[in-house]
Amino acid sequence: MHRIIEKEQLSAEVFRFKVEAPNIARERKAGQFIILQMGGDYNERIPLTIADADPEEGTITLIFQAVGESTHRLALLNVGDSIANLLGPLGKPTHIENFGRCVCVGGGIGVAPLYPIVKALKAAGNQVKVIIGARNKGLIIMEEEMRKAADELIVVTDDGSYGRKALVTEPLKELCSTWAPNLAVAIGPPIMMKFCALATKEFGVKTVVSLNTIMIDGTGMCGGCRVSIDGQTKFVCVDGPEFDGHQVDWNNMLTRLGTYKSQEAMAHHRCHIDLNIEEGKA
Repeated sequence: MHRIIEKEQLSAEVFRFKVEAPNIARERKAGQFIILQMGGDYNERIPLTIADADPEEGTITLIFQAVGESTHRLALLNVGDSIANLLGPLGKPTHIENFGRCVCVGGGIGVAPLYPIVKALKAAGNQVKVIIGARNKGLIIMEEEMRKAADELIVVTDDGSYGRKALVTEPLKELCSTWAPNLAVAIGPPIMMKFCALATKEFGVKTVVSLNTIMIDGTGMCGGCRVSIDGQTKFVCVDGPEFDGHQVDWNNMLTRLGTYKSQEAMAHHRCHIDLNIEEGKA
């Protein structure tokens, strides 16, 4: 069992848990993730990137968005509650070296998995500029952490309610043109990563993306997370989660992500009804 020792709500449906997991905290590297099972009647396997770790304290930090039934129920847990199973660290770590100049782009909840990569790139001696964006001010997360970790932070919102009114691709193109980064890292919604990769390709900037596909077992056996990379089938859980953004078949990936949209919508609706009943609101 893994006890929750800290809980914080970062935005409307985004939560940060600090969880006891000494073995994972000791072994994890930037870019890796875990599979979580709450236990009891709710044993869906939930993949979550490790946003931070403290080996001395024996804890890992998980940041997640309550989207479906299981993540909404996860969000109801509190300090002192325990999570039954954490499997990890999984996936290949981010390749870290002194590239020179790096631009890192995070969209929405994608800022969380970007954070340990930014810290690792800085520790390796890189200059790191970070762009984070969201639809509006209320959805911006981890601004202060990124400001401390990066050489420069650019914040954008779609509606202009905070920072600069722009999509993340706008300052990304500007930095590619004027600053000439040696590496770009983009993590966020798949459509955002697709257009970041298209933007950097124009300037010949090597681009790494972290794919968040349909994932079930996290060990490569089920095939649910398969993607097409440079014409070859890869599995995100064991071959990734990071790939060359210029080699991803984005259209294929986006189509596969839509496979269970109707079921997800039904589960989301049912979950809200069930939780309201449990809380005495219905």
